[in-house]
Amino acid sequence: MTGVPLVFLEGSYGDMGVAYGRRLAEMVDGNLKDYLRRFRAAGLSEADVRRHGERYREIAAGYHPAIEAMLNGIAEGAGQPPEHVFALNARTELLYGAAAGDDGADDGCTSLAVLPPRTADGHALLGQNWDWRPEQGEFTFLLGTRDEDGFTVLTLAEAGMLAKTGVNSAGIGICANLLVCDRDRGGDGVPYHFLLRGALQATTMADALRAVTVPPRSGSGNILLADAGGEAIDLEVVPGDFGHLFPVDGLVAHANHFMSGVPVQDLRKASSALSLLRPERARHLLEERLAARQVAVADLMVVFRDHYSFPNGICRHVDARDAELERSCSVYSIIMDLTERRFLIAGHPPCEHEYEEFFLDKLAS
Repeated sequence: MTGVPLVFLEGSYGDMGVAYGRRLAEMVDGNLKDYLRRFRAAGLSEADVRRHGERYREIAAGYHPAIEAMLNGIAEGAGQPPEHVFALNARTELLYGAAAGDDGADDGCTSLAVLPPRTADGHALLGQNWDWRPEQGEFTFLLGTRDEDGFTVLTLAEAGMLAKTGVNSAGIGICANLLVCDRDRGGDGVPYHFLLRGALQATTMADALRAVTVPPRSGSGNILLADAGGEAIDLEVVPGDFGHLFPVDGLVAHANHFMSGVPVQDLRKASSALSLLRPERARHLLEERLAARQVAVADLMVVFRDHYSFPNGICRHVDARDAELERSCSVYSIIMDLTERRFLIAGHPPCEHEYEEFFLDKLAS
């Protein structure tokens, strides 16, 4: 068992936000305190955070009403200033763009999608290891939402936030990877984590793509999109532009460096641990199964438990040589069968934990 809690909510987006805030008030408070400390360490004052939070609140209203309603509800239910909650959901922009410096942590991740006909059962598979600070596990949970029309989303989320790796009832799934480039300034654009939730609110791949590529963006990030229909596309989004990658021989994999050729200066390519090799390592581990058209969920588990170049491999363990504030590990490992709307998750480290499974149509049971 992973020990990751599942919080399942139903109703309007505002009501779900309030219920979220009330049920997870202590966790939201702890996560906010942790990120406010990180913001201060990165050179942002309390006034800076509130100013950015208010700006992103206005941006949310123009980007997606459901996001604005849920975040306002979380703030109300948890008894937190709305500006803090909206700033939290722009943590990437504040830590890697608006701040004078960089908080030093390696927000890693290895993502991949394997599509039919390369899978054994003809299903579309998507997954990733989420690499971030070890202590972040205690502030992370599974968020399930079902709106008044029955539209359902299941996603990993940090307390006070709305999305990360997830899948929806339309069979659309997403994975997320940090990217940092010279265009990141934390300006007036839609934050990365808003884009993740916006894609998960989409009922078609066309709408998911538009949710990510059309809005002005305030920071960089990688979003791997795939769906039960058997297609996938990797999007490297930056302020003012984006690049894309398609699967090759049924597989697309991504880590934390730019791969599409979008014209930017990559600021993390050299320092992000093993990022250059992780996508190719995943392909090497899967190549025989890909050739045989027999890739299964168990094969993805092998990839996400891989210890090549330990402790900085795909299954990442804390490196004792790193400064305490710079330590990172695979906090959670997630595999999604988009065809079955099945979500599997293992805790840190995935090499020592079994994957627990959830089905979107059984979240309420």
